[in-house]
Amino acid sequence: MQDLYEMEPTKRFEAIFSTLHIEPLLFAVSKKNVYGAPAELNYPAMIYALVARIVERIPTIKDLVKRLRNDFMFHLDCGFLFSDRIPSEASFSRFTQKLSESNALENVQETLLLQAIQEGFIHDDVVSIDATHFESRDRATPQEKKPKPEPKKRGRKSKVEQEAFQKEKQERENQKTIYEKTIVDQLAASLETLRTDVPIQPHLAVGSKSQYILQSLMSSASLNDGKAAIPLLKGIQGRLSSLNIRYGTLDAGYDYEAIYKQLHNMKAKAIIAYNKRNEGEALGFDEHFAPTCVREHSYRYDSFDEKYQTLKYTQPFECKTCPLANDSLCQKVFKIKMETDIRKYSAPGRGSEAWKKLYNQRTAVERVNAYLKEFFQLKNVRYRTGKKAKVHFDLVTLVYNASKLAVDRINQQMNEMTQAA
Repeated sequence: MQDLYEMEPTKRFEAIFSTLHIEPLLFAVSKKNVYGAPAELNYPAMIYALVARIVERIPTIKDLVKRLRNDFMFHLDCGFLFSDRIPSEASFSRFTQKLSESNALENVQETLLLQAIQEGFIHDDVVSIDATHFESRDRATPQEKKPKPEPKKRGRKSKVEQEAFQKEKQERENQKTIYEKTIVDQLAASLETLRTDVPIQPHLAVGSKSQYILQSLMSSASLNDGKAAIPLLKGIQGRLSSLNIRYGTLDAGYDYEAIYKQLHNMKAKAIIAYNKRNEGEALGFDEHFAPTCVREHSYRYDSFDEKYQTLKYTQPFECKTCPLANDSLCQKVFKIKMETDIRKYSAPGRGSEAWKKLYNQRTAVERVNAYLKEFFQLKNVRYRTGKKAKVHFDLVTLVYNASKLAVDRINQQMNEMTQAA
């Protein structure tokens, strides 16, 4: 990525812009009929100008307009002609408003990812999911004073009151959005519902090896992180079906049974840190839920049987010198089915070196979060509405992936030239 920023601005912009297919964006902002005043703005150049603002780390739209007016080369690099009028701040605001009313940025992102997969730059089998946060410049909404509730009537409700209460409770439940319900309800929901019914906190699903952003999601800061995992996983399953995802690595905040089931539906294994939740100590098992012998030595994870979905544990090392090695109390092999408790038993087994190695790959998503904040202006949100803030977030993730693809293409060309020489 550093090599890309060391290039001349014209070549850098050309490399990044060449990865973007902006036709869906042009369709979203263009006029839908022939009536009315003609469009006098250069929409493709405005799109490239918004991308260049992220690349060049220009803080505000006001500074972007000033740069377009004063920097002649930057003016041309963004695609504006000599005869084009430089858009005003209001024009960029209306342009952003049109983008916020469509899913065009998500469509461009999906096209870019499919192109990267086709060219062989994305071949991850491990996906890492995590959330981050940033402060937007949103105006606080005034709080309405709620009237004090009447004191509850003591004693058991009558049959009529109980039926009315249950009916009212069911109506409140039906009015809840999919994110206000439990995580289990997301398993039966479609991907369209999960993507459109989102209530500002970014959630990312990143390829652990390529470090491309495979899926992204915006939510309110109050949303539980675990409720964003299933939409991200379903997005990978539905939109990037050519990827063979074998493992999903997540921290303890995502330790919910529904997320394990979703990964199982994708034929992937869950590598999720366990959250004890005030559970007591399990007798006969160690902290990683591996069985222990009479002298409380932990059995070692050996292998996983895909056919029977069974984990195999063998005798501890201490059994070689143990006086009870040949006793009937000691069992040489333990086999535990994954369905016994999918939160506790996954492949590879918890606590094993293979499990730790896979879990350490989760740091990829943390690095990407840091890149977006420090170099791609994720912390610099200048909008007061959630829809426009989402446009900024989608644009940041798109520019990041476009920069990654541009760097991969440049490295591939350099390797081919080196081999030819």
